[in-house]
Amino acid sequence: MIVDDSAIMRNRIARLCSKPGLERVTVVAMAGDGAQALERAAQAKPDLVTMDLTMPVMDGPACLQALRGVLPNARVLVVSALSDRATALQALTKGAHGFLLKPFSDQQLIASLQELMS
Repeated sequence: MIVDDSAIMRNRIARLCSKPGLERVTVVAMAGDGAQALERAAQAKPDLVTMDLTMPVMDGPACLQALRGVLPNARVLVVSALSDRATALQALTKGAHGFLLKPFSDQQLIASLQELMS
């Protein structure tokens, strides 16, 4: 599942999920904010989630915490432009399994997703 308030970013990540090295990845849902993400996660039950931190309605940190109740075994990769160490640590303590800084290269995203799947 891809969670980001930018449709451009959601579409880019979805496109990259069809690249070599990510054959096991199928995008089952996309959401533009944390509230949509919780709804769609309950329906689609994804194993892997990419999530932005800065979003309207419900931001990434709040969504991460709530998502643990809905999908306790899902692996979450935070994909964010917020680059300070405290932000990354907060995301990891709220349930993220990895952190990728925007802007990222195609190969960086592929490598990060592969690492979470192993």
